[in-house]
Amino acid sequence: MLPKGSTWSTDHLRLAINAAGVALWSWNVDTDGLTMDDRGCALWGVPESADVTFSDLSAHIHPADRDRVRAAFAATRAIVGDYEVDFRILVGDEVRWISARGQGEDAGMVRRVMFGVFLDVTGRKQAEEGNELLAGEMSHRVKNLLAIASSITTLTSRSAATTEGMARELTQRLSALGRAHDLVRPIPSQEGRAALLGDLLTVLLAPYDDLGAFSGRIRVAVPRMGVGENAATALALIVHELATNSVKYGALSAAAGLLDVSCIANESEVTVVWTERGGPPVVAPAAPSGFGSKLIARTISSKFGGSLDYKWSPEGLIVTLRMKTTRLIA
Repeated sequence: MLPKGSTWSTDHLRLAINAAGVALWSWNVDTDGLTMDDRGCALWGVPESADVTFSDLSAHIHPADRDRVRAAFAATRAIVGDYEVDFRILVGDEVRWISARGQGEDAGMVRRVMFGVFLDVTGRKQAEEGNELLAGEMSHRVKNLLAIASSITTLTSRSAATTEGMARELTQRLSALGRAHDLVRPIPSQEGRAALLGDLLTVLLAPYDDLGAFSGRIRVAVPRMGVGENAATALALIVHELATNSVKYGALSAAAGLLDVSCIANESEVTVVWTERGGPPVVAPAAPSGFGSKLIARTISSKFGGSLDYKWSPEGLIVTLRMKTTRLIA
């Protein structure tokens, strides 16, 4: 704070303006001539000695904002009070957001010259866009989960013999979706947008690893690759159904049972092999597939454009899932 009785000098004002990141401009409403300080020229990416008009400068405005900004500036002279116009400009390949501020109704005009300021608000606008994108993504994700939950509830009700059985199966399936949802997150590069395949399988199978006499009986060996958000929830259902069947009838129902999950991937197809060993003798079912098997087959076909194959080996069940790579990472 300046001492009492002191006045703001030009140097003081310049220091304050620089500290605030404010660029100064003046506009001659008759000649259309525009004058900016050094910060303004740097902000717009024009030479400091350039003799420009407002029309010249407006050519740097983003095409999507150009007409709106021109109309807004033309209307500022009739606006009562302060005005603020936010818009984008193009500086080379860079997009910047600028806020132009001043007073309307020709307030403060000196010899037909209006005055105002430019502020670089790129950071704030990017943050707002990021928040809007996040809100949209969360809304989309919640709607997808609700749609899946509704579908699972309907299908489970058709297959369950009792209310208690339906509640138990539904809770388990929704829990599998929850574990997949907890893992979903953006990951770098082009590997996928939700989670790594190995992480997803490990998290989904972890609850089944301590049901026998020893832990570590579930082994996951897959290449490093990403799984998209929609694929993650669908894959969670598949893994849950396979693991549930294994706990009931397969290798995970025995204390010494083992489960190996391996994967081979290329640009067009991902093949996941589910191999059970050490469980009770395996016999191919004579009856038609149950709901769980139908759910897996339907999901593999509709979500991944792939197929699955069951091999009822006496040593243990082998399930081979084939999925299109583009569907898995989408």
